Amino acid sequence: MEKTAERFRAAVEERDLAALDDLFTEDIRLYSPVKFTPFEGRPMVLGLFGVLMRTFEDLRYIGHFEGAAETSGDGDEAPSVILPFRATVRGKQIHGIDLLHFDETGRIKEFTVMVRPQSAVHALGEAVLAGLVADGLVPGAADR
Repeated sequence: MEKTAERFRAAVEERDLAALDDLFTEDIRLYSPVKFTPFEGRPMVLGLFGVLMRTFEDLRYIGHFEGAAETSGDGDEAPSVILPFRATVRGKQIHGIDLLHFDETGRIKEFTVMVRPQSAVHALGEAVLAGLVADGLVPGAADR
């Protein structure tokens, strides 16, 4: 799990989307602070990461905590890593954590992002939605 977490951290900090592909399970679920239901499946989560890599400015991880936690998807306890981070989105400073849950092979099966403050959550939500629409990953307002 630690090796996967280190590879994940390096890929995000280097904005290397291709390096993330083999770190995720096919049925990964990503829980976002701006959407109630999770993003599901490797193609959608990779698409979201493409948007996030363009959206976050000056992203840096500032810690690493390991343990185990109950997953949201199946309620089972899984090996987990918490990666606190700092970033900027549209001029707003963000403090956040990435909570990664791993399957038995060491791949990331569930991912939860938590950020603060509320003004940063709002800025992040607007930026991510615009990016998802621009990339054709979700329909735009005119298409709904």
